[in-house]
Amino acid sequence: MDDRIPITVLTGFLGAGKTTVLNHLIRDPDAGRIAVVMNEFGDAGLDHDLIEEAVEETVLMQSGCICCTMRGDLLRTLGKLMARRQRGDLDFDRVVIETTGIADPGPILHSLIMDRIVGPHYRMDGIVTLVDAANGLNTLDRQFEAVQQVAMADLIVLSKVDLVAASALARLDARLADMNPSAKRMRAEHGRMPVGALFGVTAMRLGVSSDDVGQWLGQPDPLAGLSGFSADPNTTDRAPAVLPTVGAMPASADHRIVSVSFEIDGPIAAEVFDLWLDTLIGLRGPNILRIKGIVHLKGLEFPFVFHGVQHIFDEPVPLKNSSGMDTRCRVVVIARDMSEADLRASLSMLKMHPKDMPAAPSDPDLIHSGEMPF
Repeated sequence: MDDRIPITVLTGFLGAGKTTVLNHLIRDPDAGRIAVVMNEFGDAGLDHDLIEEAVEETVLMQSGCICCTMRGDLLRTLGKLMARRQRGDLDFDRVVIETTGIADPGPILHSLIMDRIVGPHYRMDGIVTLVDAANGLNTLDRQFEAVQQVAMADLIVLSKVDLVAASALARLDARLADMNPSAKRMRAEHGRMPVGALFGVTAMRLGVSSDDVGQWLGQPDPLAGLSGFSADPNTTDRAPAVLPTVGAMPASADHRIVSVSFEIDGPIAAEVFDLWLDTLIGLRGPNILRIKGIVHLKGLEFPFVFHGVQHIFDEPVPLKNSSGMDTRCRVVVIARDMSEADLRASLSMLKMHPKDMPAAPSDPDLIHSGEMPF
């Protein structure tokens, strides 16, 4: 059993409504005991007094934006919360970290995976990104931080949907689907979400079902389109449009993000998978926002689910409830400042036979030499 405390990262650009959603969440008696870590940016914490009245286990960080330079403060905060829980001073079942509107969630994932003190006690339960429906299109046009937050999300929640026309909401929803096809999308009604909707949105947990893995990877619903209510079944494989840059700056930063889903009949030779992953991370690691998938390797009894951010990876989770009949492998890569062609060329390495494998790269300049497939 995995008895680590699940952590949900609640992010979204300034004004997206994170604290409103959080206020409703911690006041819901069915949500369980939630420890809240807020991050202040400016002179006052947003609605901190309201939150503190509702739940004792609240920490307001005073150190500014959660980013690479401040994540040590976050780790100390999580360590103190766990120490108080172990002493019996606090009782909580999960943690929600509310980031600032300009925060990059990547360093938080790095910290939870790599830190030897905090890591054994906590696990990432998912990144939830709020998008302001009223200002979302304009924000995505102007703020790359907002684009990156959407690209890294496991779940995208549209807020303030009552303030916009259906046509504008549809345009925003389609744009979000292009930027991150594998993320589930929901709508918050005046900041309210169904109990449990924000939790368990990643497949990196023991006992996860094949259906949960499929949803996490954005596999199309086989019934999509039959009822008229499901999403477009082709949404998962759509690539974001590359905006023209000749003669003018692009209208938005979306063109910097690309998401590619790749499926291959397995199982794959272990040495082929290792070479592909080592090559991609060695040459393009800083550009990889997230990479996730389910893989069947030759010689292993069970497939496994994996997840990484840049060059940092969670411990793989074996899918022991797999039927063994379906050996397809599926990988989703969300990258920054890479082309779809580069990503697909990289993923094509998974189709190689072990005897045809090139030597592992040791020099990033190889990417320009033509010696590597991307």
